Amino acid sequence: MLKSFLVVLFVTFSYSLVVAQDQLTWEDFADVSFEPVYSEEYGVHFLMPKFGEKIRSYRGKEVSIKGYFLDISGSGEVFLVSQNPMASCFFCGAAGPETIVEVLFKEKPAFKTDQIVVVTGVLELNANDVSHCNYILEGSSGKLVK
Repeated sequence: MLKSFLVVLFVTFSYSLVVAQDQLTWEDFADVSFEPVYSEEYGVHFLMPKFGEKIRSYRGKEVSIKGYFLDISGSGEVFLVSQNPMASCFFCGAAGPETIVEVLFKEKPAFKTDQIVVVTGVLELNANDVSHCNYILEGSSGKLVK
């Protein structure tokens, strides 16, 4: 009986360690610096990311992040998860680009702006395409935090 209990306890503990490794924090996304790069196409300088070693280690892996859901298109076409609510997000000048993640959902979510969600997807690091965020979660799903 005790042996069975210890086996179940060990398996549960081991599983929780594996799951916890995939849960990123906003501090993890802050492992980036920016340098100005001139764009011939747009005729302006953009701050382009230089990703740190820690965040690069998650590239191509399934990760989760908890944050505020934002529908920045207003029409259900462009979704973000943000460290901050809409009133103080990156676009309002209250934070940096490392505080938002573009989310490409498998299915259109029913979330409303500023609801707190946990989103899971494959992390892609975008260092070149200024029409998308620096961080992108592809093939994503999400759940509402209550």
